[in-house]
Amino acid sequence: MATNSVLGTVFETLLCSPGMSEAVKIDLKVSRKTILLLNSLIENGIGTEANASGLAGLIPGEDREELKNFGEECLKKAGLKELSEKIKTLKS
Repeated sequence: MATNSVLGTVFETLLCSPGMSEAVKIDLKVSRKTILLLNSLIENGIGTEANASGLAGLIPGEDREELKNFGEECLKKAGLKELSEKIKTLKS
């Protein structure tokens, strides 16, 4: 438990560091497969605040939403939004 407390404090300190909220432009060329996998990892990794554990449990709600939006934007730009939605329906 003490390790989680220390890790949480370090993580929160890093998130509050100067410049961490500044937007950064990244020019990447990534395969559609990687984008689909990245979005799946984001969705599964952040979960909801109620069921998140580890570092994911320390992510503030607004940052959680920003990560979700980032994944969705990547899907949209790659033309994978509909495919991702169909995959989600197969899971449930």
